[in-house]
Amino acid sequence: MLIPQSPVRLSLFLGDTVPLPAPAAVMSALSQVTVTMDASGADGFQLTLRASRDTVMDYSLVMSGALSPFKRVVIGVYFGAVPEILIDGVITHQQLTPSADPGASTLTVMGKDVSQMMDLEEKSGAFANHPDSAIAAEIIGAYGQYGLAPAATTTTDVPIETQRTPRQYETDLACVRRLAQRNGFVFYVEPQALGSNVAYWGPENRLSAPQPALTVGLGSQNNVKGLHFSHDGLAAVATKVTIVEPMSGQPISVPPPPVPRVPPLAATPTVARRLRVARDAAQDNAGQAATAALSSAMNAADPVTAQGELDAARYGHALRARKLVGVRGAGFTFDGLYFVRNVTHTIVPGTSYTQSFSLSREGTGSTLPAVPA
Repeated sequence: MLIPQSPVRLSLFLGDTVPLPAPAAVMSALSQVTVTMDASGADGFQLTLRASRDTVMDYSLVMSGALSPFKRVVIGVYFGAVPEILIDGVITHQQLTPSADPGASTLTVMGKDVSQMMDLEEKSGAFANHPDSAIAAEIIGAYGQYGLAPAATTTTDVPIETQRTPRQYETDLACVRRLAQRNGFVFYVEPQALGSNVAYWGPENRLSAPQPALTVGLGSQNNVKGLHFSHDGLAAVATKVTIVEPMSGQPISVPPPPVPRVPPLAATPTVARRLRVARDAAQDNAGQAATAALSSAMNAADPVTAQGELDAARYGHALRARKLVGVRGAGFTFDGLYFVRNVTHTIVPGTSYTQSFSLSREGTGSTLPAVPA
């Protein structure tokens, strides 16, 4: 489906386990498509369609079952010949709004990425002698039918069965996220191709090649509107951890480790003025205490943020969350590379395609002499 005055084409796939091209009746009824990518949680989507009561008993879009809950949905866009998959998900909610006016009834379906399938059943289990990374990989590996390929960063803390045994007492998704937070990691599912997804479990990944730059203040090169920046001096947090030496019972302070931002995105990181006390680490060993301190710091919000909106036709790409992007034209303090926190893609077939976004980094000042386009 083409968007006027734009090289962008929308693609939509529906199905049970294997998604297929959406029926023509669904594509012609689409009035808006929204995809939200969020680095701190699951991605989501919403499809809004014009619904007509073209049978005596019901609306054909509802009766067909093509958009029923738990149908798999893959949404992509084409900038030329190469497809970019925005989300691979499942429908979780359906809403019909009838109207007495002809053609004014709407069917809205909403859903989340396929990690939602990991959040349906609460489980109890034990993982003797398993480090957190092995637990995460084992849990994720059970969802291969949804194209999930685990990419878990190895953790070095291996529990000894005689001392402690990691346990699960929640859904698979909640367990994987809990283990990620404990290590200062993130967990998300990102589509790679049609029907194929990487389930990433590890530290925030800043090693991707930067996406094309967001440009302001450079005349005809501008591709962003309404961009604004914020610097919160209270966002950075240090953590104080104290453990108890088991033989003597004496308290030992574990120094807060430096927060590894690789690569650093700011020339001048914001100094942490707030100190948080980890009150549940007294019985940890030194390694576990250091991990707790690092996790607390890594889970704190970045001090510098930016929000804005761009026109996809002028930008020429689908801006993606969880990757880097350059900003230029805002001045040295706020120019440079940022981590993309979230992006909302809003597509109105036959009218427009916009992308609103939020960026962040650990301080001010660019680490680059110039930001490439």
